[in-house]
Amino acid sequence: MEDFKPDLHARSEWATLSDVEVAEVSPASQPVNGRICVPGSKSWTNRALIIAAMAEGTSRLSGVLRSDDTYWCIHTLRQLGVQIEINEDEVIIEGVNGDWLKKDETLYIGSAGTTARFLPGLLAASKGGQWMMEGSASMNKRPMATLITALQDLGAQIEYSGEDGFLPIQIEGKGVHGGVVHISGKTSSQFISGLLIASSYADEPVTIRIVDHIVQHAYVKITLDLMEQFGAHVEYDDSFSTIKVYPKAYKSQDIQLEADASTVNYFFALAALTNGRIRVDNLSYDTLQPDIQFVDVLERMGCTVVKGDGFLELQGTDQLKGDFDISMREMSDQTLTLAAIAPFADGPISIHEVAHIRKHESDRIGVISECLTKMGIRVEEREDGLTVYPGQPLAAECNSYDDHRVAMSLALIGAKVPGVRILDPGCISKTCPTFFEEIEKLGLQVRLEESM
Repeated sequence: MEDFKPDLHARSEWATLSDVEVAEVSPASQPVNGRICVPGSKSWTNRALIIAAMAEGTSRLSGVLRSDDTYWCIHTLRQLGVQIEINEDEVIIEGVNGDWLKKDETLYIGSAGTTARFLPGLLAASKGGQWMMEGSASMNKRPMATLITALQDLGAQIEYSGEDGFLPIQIEGKGVHGGVVHISGKTSSQFISGLLIASSYADEPVTIRIVDHIVQHAYVKITLDLMEQFGAHVEYDDSFSTIKVYPKAYKSQDIQLEADASTVNYFFALAALTNGRIRVDNLSYDTLQPDIQFVDVLERMGCTVVKGDGFLELQGTDQLKGDFDISMREMSDQTLTLAAIAPFADGPISIHEVAHIRKHESDRIGVISECLTKMGIRVEEREDGLTVYPGQPLAAECNSYDDHRVAMSLALIGAKVPGVRILDPGCISKTCPTFFEEIEKLGLQVRLEESM
């Protein structure tokens, strides 16, 4: 059994690059070719951990992602008195049956945005307890107001301890009542998921009405499906414009979690760039994770995709195709992936409807525009996206801004350009701690420079 030895203001032992200041990536000597098994889905992992912790009984979760976000989620739940055992193949959670065992704690969640959005409502819904929740410097800059206001509208006792709309927050476990609550979905679907997860423990049914649009419907569907697996009673239509949750405690489950579709696309993009081939053996196209649709974008760019029973395979091409506009709203985590490979296409690629990613771990539109411009690529930046023009990028040193998706996307450029240098590469531990090891196995040259 593996145990945790938490250091509240450092990366966990699951983070493999805590002492590395720079990762330098250069092309492989031949096309990328390989078969891989992708780590578990972040989208499923922290939802399942938190719901299982609140449930009645013992749950067993297989396929849990081992990453920074998972580490901090588990550490936070343990601070609340949840017994969690981590074995090689599964995580075993003893649920608290709606009553957190430790009722006066300061909860440090690192940079785990999912924990920040999924846990406050369940803390407020409990009967008794007082907690302070705080995050890393970057997490404390990420917006929380949409969720907190909706929970407060249901009677949750949550107050800001610093700047309004952001962590840290003070939460009192005095229950939440039912009724109708209105919430915006245009900034983050995680706000809706956090509200949904907590609503099973309201005193009366909760009707959630979306006042505008949801930026990523599929992640709300993942939340609803997982809630139902744990016994929740919910009603909704395909548009998710109105969702009704009835009070019903979660019951323990044994669940096999899916591989992470967001992570797999970095490896498919490597194959696309190098006219190589990648097969993923633990994920299929019929997943609910919206980022799987990125293989359709790569197919549009000239790659060949095989969608098999339990696997996906992508064959790259000699010349990626461009000259198209695309909304990336439903798979916005792949905006940077597409932007990173766009210079190598034969025409410009315009990305739209992703204004919300400016408020993720970094201003992702601004950061990737800055990096590509530094490499000599013409970029037109807009509030809701960017246009990337064809060109041969120059080697450069770029800041990851402590954003895992920035770091992994910049590494893709290193598949075609010798000497791409990425500052603070350890941020990849948020979702894929072994990323640089895996691309090195596939033939790319990776040099890690540690701090002196």
